Amino acid sequence: MLHIATVHYGSPGWVEIQTRHLREHVRVPYETWTSLEGIDPSHGSHFDHVLDHRGRHSDKLNHLAIEICALAADDDLIMFLDGDAFPIADPMPLIEEGLGRAPLLAVRRVENVSDRQPHPCFCVTTVGTWRTLPGDWSAGYSWPNVKGDLVSDVGGNLLRQLELTQTPWVEVLRSNRVNLDPLFFGIYGDTIYHHGAGFRPSEFSRVHRGDGPDLIRPPKFAPLRAPVRMINQHRKRRWREGIRGGQDEHAARLLSRIERGDPTWVDELR
Repeated sequence: MLHIATVHYGSPGWVEIQTRHLREHVRVPYETWTSLEGIDPSHGSHFDHVLDHRGRHSDKLNHLAIEICALAADDDLIMFLDGDAFPIADPMPLIEEGLGRAPLLAVRRVENVSDRQPHPCFCVTTVGTWRTLPGDWSAGYSWPNVKGDLVSDVGGNLLRQLELTQTPWVEVLRSNRVNLDPLFFGIYGDTIYHHGAGFRPSEFSRVHRGDGPDLIRPPKFAPLRAPVRMINQHRKRRWREGIRGGQDEHAARLLSRIERGDPTWVDELR
């Protein structure tokens, strides 16, 4: 049995999209487990199990896993999916190939300044492995990124558990040929689509901040520092507005096509 754990927050917009794609592409028996904080309970009809949650995204995923592990067999599979992520092809070949090489496979967002940790937009392992590690989606454990900055994020503690137990894992990487954004609107392993920031306004990730505008170096001559500071603030503001505008435009256009069942958007990203 495959148990799919997913978290939706604040908006039901991805509920029908995600569950429709699961029905279309998952060819093995499965049950869905979800949290629907801030969403009308009527949308729970799309899922097999709905749990009441408050708190952080990682806490909700951990609780879903606790409930699944209380009922499931060790050799059952547990799949974690972000609410704005779904399969665009049968995921079982990817899963079977990955679990044939390691006990866990997950998206790794290398494109986000070379993030090291498994990401919960897509992760699959056995219930037995999750119990034994034990799995934990919390941030906390930190690592230096390629720029030398110490960072942590959701999945950080899971990465440390894998390291401490010397448990190998298979990295599922971004496979887009066309990138509308350096981080969002990603296809992974030619199988999973992750919209990114589907439940909150567009945002600036580490990779976005690293591509910021060219700024004028503060001059030594004190009277010029204030005007230069104003120019730099203006450049930053225009850059942020441009990034947000592009993200919002792409997000709205893709979502519209996904909602109406237009399949051509996948080929365009591939």
